[in-house]
Amino acid sequence: LDNIEKKETAIEIREELKNFYSVLKDADPYLKFVFITGVTKFSKVSLFSGLNNLKDITIHPEYATICGYTQEEFEKVFADRLEGLDLEEVRHWYNGYSWLGEPVYNPFDILLFLDFREFRPYWFETGTPTFLIKLLYERRFFIPELERLEAGENLISSFDVDYIEPEPLLFQTGYLSIKEIKKRGPRVIYRLSYPNLEVKMSLSDHLLSWYTRVSGEKERNLDRIYLALEANDLEKMKEAFRRFFASIPHDWYRKTELHHYEGFYASIFYCYFTALGVEVRVEEAVSHGRLDMAVMFDGRCYLFEFKVVELEPEGRALEQLRVRGYHEKYVDRCQKIYLVGVEFSKKARNIVGFEWEVVGD
Repeated sequence: LDNIEKKETAIEIREELKNFYSVLKDADPYLKFVFITGVTKFSKVSLFSGLNNLKDITIHPEYATICGYTQEEFEKVFADRLEGLDLEEVRHWYNGYSWLGEPVYNPFDILLFLDFREFRPYWFETGTPTFLIKLLYERRFFIPELERLEAGENLISSFDVDYIEPEPLLFQTGYLSIKEIKKRGPRVIYRLSYPNLEVKMSLSDHLLSWYTRVSGEKERNLDRIYLALEANDLEKMKEAFRRFFASIPHDWYRKTELHHYEGFYASIFYCYFTALGVEVRVEEAVSHGRLDMAVMFDGRCYLFEFKVVELEPEGRALEQLRVRGYHEKYVDRCQKIYLVGVEFSKKARNIVGFEWEVVGD
């Protein structure tokens, strides 16, 4: 894993590891119990070639809770330390890791949280997933898709250095967890999502840092957007996002064509709101189509539609929100609903249209 970006070196190390594990098969008569664990599960073909006596318990309901604290264990074992804590908030921050059984807490987070008694991304702070973020960027991954990613059994079951897919890497390293299992004929489909608030906020924050390359500007912009939400000031929100896109170095645009794609701009908005810990819903199905993004804050709902235009604003984003009646689904959830149409220019590489209107009180 330390050499994952050096493909030839990584393959050489893998071949050496294959020799190391190959002795297990011949030693089978003398072995009573062998337990192999690690962060990343490599494919049997590449690493355990010929070793056919392994029982894979990575995704097995009977062993789903061996690597974390269940809710019952957390409340029972740490009962003397829980006075005055909002247990629902603790669960929201640190629980949610699931392998087809009861979800569990990250033990590293819990031990540090009970010591400091502050909500912080303790596990995430132990290392920055630079390679993973670069991979998402290079594959033009639509970041909001991490909310409800669907993957087949083969995609999440193994990993290899010859061709690295984001999905198994996200799952095996703990940035996504299993939320639901579906059967489609003989096939098994897993719905993956963030395990908890810590991972969702922290990964979004690091993605923003990668896009901006100016950490100070990103932090200032996070403050601007949060204050704009608090004040319900959409003009200030518009200016904050314009500042962000203006802060992206010109050289970054020269090396990539991402700015031509609607998904890139939507991903930036999504990352800012999720990095703030705000409730965000993406591509929710409504009777007339799919809404790009809904942001809930203090009883208000902001419904976003994104469009990419050549240079001049065209007003199509807000018009689509009006015509398709996306707000109807949110009438009972929100005291006020704002339709926000955002248009980006391929040439200007920034927001050229940011219109809004209120549809309910």
